[in-house]
Order: sequence, then structure tokens, then C-alpha cells
Amino acid sequence: MEIVTLAQRPDLVEAVYAIPYPPGSPRFMQGSLTSLLVRGRRVARRWPHLVVALLEGGSPVARGVMVPFRERSPFPARGWDEVAVWAAEDALDGVAPDTAGALEIAVHPSCQGRGLSSAVLAGMRDAVAAAGLSSLVIPVRPPDKASVPLVSMGDYAAATRPDGLPVDRWLRTHVRAGGLIAGVASCSATVQAPLADWREWTGLPFDRDGPVVVPGALAPVLVSTVDDYAVYVEANVWVSHRVPEHPARLG
Repeated sequence: MEIVTLAQRPDLVEAVYAIPYPPGSPRFMQGSLTSLLVRGRRVARRWPHLVVALLEGGSPVARGVMVPFRERSPFPARGWDEVAVWAAEDALDGVAPDTAGALEIAVHPSCQGRGLSSAVLAGMRDAVAAAGLSSLVIPVRPPDKASVPLVSMGDYAAATRPDGLPVDRWLRTHVRAGGLIAGVASCSATVQAPLADWREWTGLPFDRDGPVVVPGALAPVLVSTVDDYAVYVEANVWVSHRVPEHPARLG
């Protein structure tokens, strides 16, 4: 196994972004307007030193994507969306960043279950240190929360096993890798769209007002048939990872 950044290996951009998102990732998340600011290859062009690839036999099997920003307030309620907007604002305004925010970690489906996420997280921490940034924060989306969409994210994130580790497997991976659960981003990611889009994304009728449980959603989608739109507001869990004091130069 080898960890590289796209600054080191720009020839790997296509292969790195060919790694699919985890199976079962909901289609409706493509409706996030904020995500357009940090679309994959856009980040790779602007901040290649913060896109990490895990190689096996010379081929990418996992990636970690981060963006830099100047922290305005710690662990904002608007989580993922806030990180993306801050990074875009600071890039446009020429503001020097001090923090990295992780947007995603993806492991190739054929390689899942091997603990590769922990190796990617270690590579991300080293890349953050090499960039001269002081902290790495992650608005974590625990996909298993979709099985209990009516449970609050605060209660879900606080649930632990007898050994003290989180019940959620993805939060458990972060804690085992040295991450500290710092709180809940109550409105971390928002998708708003006409009902026709929601019907296409989900195959559901969206023919009644009020909350609708959608497969893959961590919380109900709120529907207004009168106004012909639905809004999804997703909470995430803030996790902070320690950055090495002495930068590990990745080249």
C-alpha cells in the first residue's frame, strides 16, 4: 500500500475519481447546489495536495478529498455546506487557510471491509500537516443512520457499545483512527428541489404534504405539494482529527 496526493501524481486524477461512491449512496444528494462548488475535478485542479489516494499495486483503491479554509467558528451547524462555501469564498478572496475540512472518503467496493479507511485518514492527516494547516475537521455522514431516520442525530451519535466505542460503524472507524466526536452539525447538508426531481431520484410519488421517509436519507424529506417542492436537511457528526506537529512532507 502507498499513499500519494494528486499533487505528486496528477496522472492519477481520472483513476482516483473513477472510484465509485459507496453502494447505496442516495441519488438525491446530487441535488445539493453547494456540492457544485467543490465538484471532484474542480478540487483536484485547485487543491491537488489535499486529494489523497491509497494505491495498491500502483492503482488507486481509495481516496480522501479535503478543502482548505480559514476557520470562522468551530464546528458550525451548517457543517458540510459551510465548509464548502468557506473554501470557495477564501479561494476567491485570497484568504490564507488554517484548517482542512474533509468532504469525502471513498473505498472501492471490491476493497471494502479491509480497514482501508483508516489508512486514508492517516494519509489525510499527513497531507494536512504537509500543507501547513493546523487542524482537520470532518462533518461525518454515517450512512447506517438511514435505518433509523426518525432518531435524532444527537441520540444516534451518542449511542455506544459496552467497550465505549460508537455503535455506528463509520463513527467507530474515526474514533479508532484517533478522531474526537465534537458535536452535531444540525443542518449540515441541504437539498431543495421540485417534486418532479424527487420523483425521478427516488421513484416515490411525493403526492402528500409533510415528512416522507426516503431510502438512504438520514432524516425525513419535508414535502409541500401546494408549492411543488421538497426539502431535505441532513445532520452530520463533527469529528476532529489531530494533525501531526511536525509536517510529514509528501513532496
